[in-house]
Amino acid sequence: MERDALHRLLRDMLLSRAFEERAAEEYAKGNIVGFLHLYPGEEAVGAGVINAAGPSDYIVSDYREHAHALIRGTPARNVMAELFGRADGMSGGMGGSMHMFDARRRFMGGYAIVGETCPIALGIAYTVAMRSLPEAVICFFGDGAVNQGTFHESLNMAALWRLPLLLVCENNHYAIGTEIHRHSAVVEVYKRAAAYNIPAERVDGMDVIKVYEAARRALERIRGGGGPQFIECETYRFRGHSMADPGTYRPAVEVKAHEAWDPISAAVREIEFRYPTPAELAAAGPDHIGQLAAHMVEAGHLAEIEIEALRKEVNAIVEDAVQFALQSPQPTMDAAWAHLNCNRRHEVLV
Repeated sequence: MERDALHRLLRDMLLSRAFEERAAEEYAKGNIVGFLHLYPGEEAVGAGVINAAGPSDYIVSDYREHAHALIRGTPARNVMAELFGRADGMSGGMGGSMHMFDARRRFMGGYAIVGETCPIALGIAYTVAMRSLPEAVICFFGDGAVNQGTFHESLNMAALWRLPLLLVCENNHYAIGTEIHRHSAVVEVYKRAAAYNIPAERVDGMDVIKVYEAARRALERIRGGGGPQFIECETYRFRGHSMADPGTYRPAVEVKAHEAWDPISAAVREIEFRYPTPAELAAAGPDHIGQLAAHMVEAGHLAEIEIEALRKEVNAIVEDAVQFALQSPQPTMDAAWAHLNCNRRHEVLV
């Protein structure tokens, strides 16, 4: 893998982690209200898939979409301002955490209803196919979505019409709070695609290089006329489902096992309302981001001093984003009415 691609993957994961950690802090301060679903632990999936995509491909995300928007290229300032509900946010402060949209970068939004991303992405893919356009559509969803009727209906239609759709399941094994063996008769999610004759594979979602290569192969097949493709990325979120969820339903022995492979800190599981400090994170040892960094140093792609420079760079970006969001004005009622009444007669594909 080329040095530039590895560098980009590492930077995207570092930025995603730093951004989400700071978002947790700002939520605790009261600067972010409502729901906040964080991404730490799953960064390899977003970074690997989105970096494999082309700049004109469409991306449909769910309510854990802040990192996806950042990786896609939306400035951290605008993502943070949206979390703060400010006018300079990427959705004008009207969407908040779960409803971010960036038409310029073909980031077609985050959606809060479980399984909702599938029919949204299906509709975009149908339009792309009907217009004989070269783009692909990437649809993110979690393991909790695969028992929804919209999931099965969308896969059936995508296969029937051979649509340019890449379905990416971020399988963290717990959906909202129920372990997959308790809510699914078929726990190997990728096998479900066989019912619709869709090629599928399972990859290690904690290894960004494996995710990137799997997504690149799938997108090549789509662009070659191979129809929809399916990737199941086995991953693990380090916190509960949202900031309001301490995640105590997960067995301690399981969490410790994952921490041994990809630890951040035992503090992420504490019931008290806080996020691990930078010192606690450093003391916990390397995680999958650290593993990629170590690989790049060993292969001669990066020096330790360059990795530290990257960390300082992303921390500066996040700090700037917070200050920008704090200074951004509140959206007005006129803006709210404009958003409500827009596009009432004509639906268009951006």
